[in-house]
Amino acid sequence: MSTTPATTYTPADRALERALLVNFVVHGLALLSMAALLLPALPGGTAHSDLERVAVVAAHPWRFRLGWLPWQLCALADLALAVALVRARWIPRPAAVATLALTLVAVVPDQLAQGLWITRGVALARVDAAAYLAFERWAFPLTAGYGALFYTLAALGWTWCFARGGAWTRTLTWLSFPLWATMAVAVSAALLPPSLRPPPGFVSVANAVGFLLLQVWLGLVTERVLLRHRPAETHGRLAPWRHPSGGPLARLADALANSRLFGALLEPLPEVEMRSDITDVVYVNYLVPAARVEHLVPPGLELQRLGPGGRWALFSFLTYQHGHFGFGLLGPLRRLLPSPVQTNWRIHVADPRTGFRGIYFVTNAVTSTPVALGARLLTEAMPMHVLDRAAVVRDADGAVRVSLAPGDGSAPDCEATLRPAAAPALEGPWRECWGEFRDFLAYCVPQDRAMSAQPLRGRVSRQEIHLGIPVEACEPMAGEVVSRAARAIVGDAVPLCFRVPAVKFSFAIEAHDHAG
Repeated sequence: MSTTPATTYTPADRALERALLVNFVVHGLALLSMAALLLPALPGGTAHSDLERVAVVAAHPWRFRLGWLPWQLCALADLALAVALVRARWIPRPAAVATLALTLVAVVPDQLAQGLWITRGVALARVDAAAYLAFERWAFPLTAGYGALFYTLAALGWTWCFARGGAWTRTLTWLSFPLWATMAVAVSAALLPPSLRPPPGFVSVANAVGFLLLQVWLGLVTERVLLRHRPAETHGRLAPWRHPSGGPLARLADALANSRLFGALLEPLPEVEMRSDITDVVYVNYLVPAARVEHLVPPGLELQRLGPGGRWALFSFLTYQHGHFGFGLLGPLRRLLPSPVQTNWRIHVADPRTGFRGIYFVTNAVTSTPVALGARLLTEAMPMHVLDRAAVVRDADGAVRVSLAPGDGSAPDCEATLRPAAAPALEGPWRECWGEFRDFLAYCVPQDRAMSAQPLRGRVSRQEIHLGIPVEACEPMAGEVVSRAARAIVGDAVPLCFRVPAVKFSFAIEAHDHAG
């Protein structure tokens, strides 16, 4: 079953998460703007002389102003984070209030200096280089010295808040020492008397190292805060991912796939149409007591119960060969894309508020790491994993062999050999739920909607897909199916299998239905 967060999720928690995400993004943009736009115009930058820096500001005033914009947004982001810390109930209030006070003090000299620099400073650079340099000697310590000093003290307040609040790790402890020490060196250098001040290049390097470390620190803290209400689960999108192979790339894939931070950063991206010319779709279906799979249903959705008294439920997994799976907008170029094997493990659910019915993926797996990462990070409904090996092979006599090998990874397993068979006469619970095999197919096959729930967001997501499988295209199959993963869910239930020769798959949209 899912692990329930220990604390209630509140609007203040959501505000804190958003403030951290905005800080991570904005500070990253500020680093890029410093490197791309501001370095030729600032002390300790890439210019060879003071006059060359003044000439850059005079010749490119809007590039100079644009370069400062992300840093001005950083001030707003820091202020929003300080306010969010005060609102969050699990953050120690003295630490949060002190952080807010220090942030307010930091904003004043920092934004005063930056505001005058991009207005009065630019005007001076155009007419009088000496006057500009005199102005710069006044403005630079305000933002890089006094403003940075109080920002650093406020950031120490962040450390106090998150460490005492429990959103902390040993890695953050070890990272904090060089981070704040580097920031302190950079700040102190800007405030020393000119005779004792180190070369501007030294200060620039210290700032660059400090802000790079800060970006890592913000990412790790945001990850811990997001994990508070998004713990690992036994199934679904938050089930731990483990790549079947070793090595640096596999470890990087594990980090990305399990990261709450990267999922949150990619969540706002729009979905695009995906297409595939699928072949040999093998359905393995189990009818089980509803109580056996009830725990798999996420909050906000209900299990579709079957038979007299709703005693039964259908669990299925289907495996197939993709045909050049990729973006529909590629058109004919899509044939250059690979054709991995994929397997989808699912139950049938409904949204009691809207009446929409569809399927919920307990897990998915595919033989392509890029496809698995893309689906897991960019969609709500696909808890994708990576298979070590997989195959769907059809022999000359019509027999189909399905092999799913997870290796040391977190994907499900299966070994099945199925042969064409006559349409079975339904018996026992199967007959209680459907009178004939065709009736069962009419329920099982037309499932063109994948559904998932995000209780923290108060919504249900729907992936509308187009399959268009006619019941007449389904070929009954019989044989042996061996799967530890399936047995853990269905016990000793006997499967009912069939095959669909070909499917034109199209993923159309992802929609969201909000509660109330």
